[in-house]
Amino acid sequence: MRPLSQMPDAVAAAVEVVFADIDDTLTDDGRLSADAYRALEDLSGAGIVVAPITGRPAGWCDMIARFWPVAGVVGENGAFYFAYDRAARRMRRVFAASGAEREDNRRRLAAVRARILAEVPGAAVSADQAYREADLAIDFREDVAPLDRACVARIKAIFEAEGALAKVSSIHVNGWFGQYDKLSMTRRFAAEVIGRDLDAMRERVVFVGDSPNDAPMFGFFPHSCGVANLLDFGGELEAEPTYVAAEPGGRGFVAVARHLLAARGPGR
Repeated sequence: MRPLSQMPDAVAAAVEVVFADIDDTLTDDGRLSADAYRALEDLSGAGIVVAPITGRPAGWCDMIARFWPVAGVVGENGAFYFAYDRAARRMRRVFAASGAEREDNRRRLAAVRARILAEVPGAAVSADQAYREADLAIDFREDVAPLDRACVARIKAIFEAEGALAKVSSIHVNGWFGQYDKLSMTRRFAAEVIGRDLDAMRERVVFVGDSPNDAPMFGFFPHSCGVANLLDFGGELEAEPTYVAAEPGGRGFVAVARHLLAARGPGR
């Protein structure tokens, strides 16, 4: 990983799309600051396509797609994308699995949930679980006392022992049944909503993230960026970003946005 300041101006000026995680990438201590929201506005206003790629639930993503200055949102670690067509006043909701598959998977996840809560003291079901369509989120530090890394690893291992995929974010371990992740649904979102082939334009995309569940995105995009709190996960990343901001969370995202916009020159 290299400092964000070492991203060449020619690379930054050519960026057409910015994807970003939400928790601890756009937010600071669980809050979205005015500066971070303004950065989303400024990127969008400069003609850059912006979309959050998050582990947060469908209920949140519906609101984000409708109200934020974004082209859409990929949620629950790739379970779906939502994109709001303002002209038609219609929300487009596309899922990786059918409704019947999601219902069956929820029954399977109920057994995994019981096992995790029995075997990992202090873990809890995420407060946003009621608004989820496809995964199970286990809270290890958002609304519970922080668990140590061994406990987090145990939660992930239980998911995997039960045949589920599992990814660790900065606050939750998310588990699901199905062969999808953030990158696979982002590819589909790009093709179907913004009309872009990510394989053909990966040099003109920046992804910004902060935790191990962002590894597929870090590994795919050659100009991916981490915010400074990513360094807390040293040794746990399957793939690292090329650049890292000097500031954590939303302040780090703002720094990335400013770097991209500054490279475009006056008037952006």
